[in-house]
Amino acid sequence: MSPNPETRHAFPVVRDGEELPPNLRRAFVAIGNFDGVHRGHRAVIDRAIELARDDRRPAIALTFEPHPRAFFRKDQPLFRLTPEREKLRLLHTAGLDGAVVMHFDGKLAAVTAEDFIKDILVRRLSAAGVVVGDSFQFGRRRQGSAELLREQGEERGFEVDLVKPFLFRGKPVSSSAIREALGKGEVEEAAKLLGYTWFVSGKVIHGDKRGRELGYPTANIALDPACGLAYGIYAVRARVRGEVRDGVASFGRRPTFGDSSPLLEVYLFDFEGDLYDEEIDVAFLGWIRPEAKFTDAEALTRQMNADSAAAREKLAGAASDFPLPD
Repeated sequence: MSPNPETRHAFPVVRDGEELPPNLRRAFVAIGNFDGVHRGHRAVIDRAIELARDDRRPAIALTFEPHPRAFFRKDQPLFRLTPEREKLRLLHTAGLDGAVVMHFDGKLAAVTAEDFIKDILVRRLSAAGVVVGDSFQFGRRRQGSAELLREQGEERGFEVDLVKPFLFRGKPVSSSAIREALGKGEVEEAAKLLGYTWFVSGKVIHGDKRGRELGYPTANIALDPACGLAYGIYAVRARVRGEVRDGVASFGRRPTFGDSSPLLEVYLFDFEGDLYDEEIDVAFLGWIRPEAKFTDAEALTRQMNADSAAAREKLAGAASDFPLPD
């Protein structure tokens, strides 16, 4: 099959059945699931880029979709920090030259470590080098180790670089630690581990219009049902039509009006117009309070006024950049 990689602002994404473009061959390959593309992941990615630039070669990511954990534990919903599209956007902004996305299914899970090296790294990717964390495991039943990868690299002619865990406050940064922080509403702590402000992306949908009736029209997004973000009120920034705007958001079941499916409701300060069916990014900069049930709409409105003031105060002292360029 001829090369047909997807692109986002000239960032090639190559999938199963597609040939690797010639300009991405003999690359240094950073391998990982990269959910969150957090500071630990960036240590691996940055090292791949460094080695590639020194050797005047491209640097690419090799990653997997769906997340292998979702395949092996189908009965346990996985809170993805970055769904596939957002992950690829972050890999692009990290400075990589492209990405290879392999579909993770039973067939790939059954590939032995030796065949993964021979058929994927050598034959398909023609890797000049491979960069992984020093505890990296791969292949059927995770029998392949970083040491095996290094031995095979020496035998098959590609460089292997093992990166030690990135530590923050003496502990390795991990996707699970970030999920735990977000589950408590600790978005500022999550940002320290991620290296950027956590964000979600989605299409604006119609809600019940109650916010409009209360003087707070919102842009509503239905997040993945597995999203583990704590229910509550947050200070946010949203990118809307290429512009970044401050706002306040509620994520939860809206108990004042009877619990319903979780929904993200974003009120943008000083914004008029509707955004239905438009894609927006929403970054969570600060926690304000937990979700609560109010006796009536008037009490809720008073609290919303206070929440908006608190969000404006938090955002006034926050950096003005957005996690991703447009």
